[in-house]
Amino acid sequence: MRILIAEDDQVLADALLRSLRNSGAAVDHVADGAQADAALMINHEFDLLILDLGLPRMHGLEVVRRLRARGSLLPVLVLTASDSVDERVKGLDHGADDYMAKPFSLHELEARVRALTRRGMGGGGNSIRHGPLVYDQAGRVATIDGRMVELSARELGLLEVLLQRAGRLVSKDQLVERLCEWGEEVSLNAIEVYIHRLRKKIEKGPIRIATVRGLGYCLEKIPG
Repeated sequence: MRILIAEDDQVLADALLRSLRNSGAAVDHVADGAQADAALMINHEFDLLILDLGLPRMHGLEVVRRLRARGSLLPVLVLTASDSVDERVKGLDHGADDYMAKPFSLHELEARVRALTRRGMGGGGNSIRHGPLVYDQAGRVATIDGRMVELSARELGLLEVLLQRAGRLVSKDQLVERLCEWGEEVSLNAIEVYIHRLRKKIEKGPIRIATVRGLGYCLEKIPG
């Protein structure tokens, strides 16, 4: 999961970064609205925007308005110091998907993040199923036929991306974009190594990660 946080309060931003990274997400941070707008125009691989309304240089509502004007359906969770109904209605009318007034519980924020990203993928529950393979997004646990599969944090992230696009081709560049934060150096060769390790752990029975040479990977079910 790739998340962009637009928040000018550095203490709060640091707390959000720690919390969401500990839950397994790749998280980037900007401190003003203009940076948020620029990042969203350049990178289309984010799964969620967490957006403070009272940002310098460009108000949060304008960031949302411009995002929706470009046709983006990216889920947006708005944060604001105001708990007024008018403010909430205005944010939702501009295209936000959810709203949290400060101060808030980090546990509640993590739950709302999971709900919004599930909604963005068209899902309704915490789990993604692919044949006998089940991935619990809340607990970050993968099982095959009910037996837990031991996966590293990077392998879990990789599996989540492949499951979200099961049956569709995912390029190495897309995997890097979805798994890595700004400034994090992960080569295409490293992606091959992670795929190789993941294959050895999950390719049991009717599941496989197919390689389309020069293009990328596809999680498939083998007809029985």
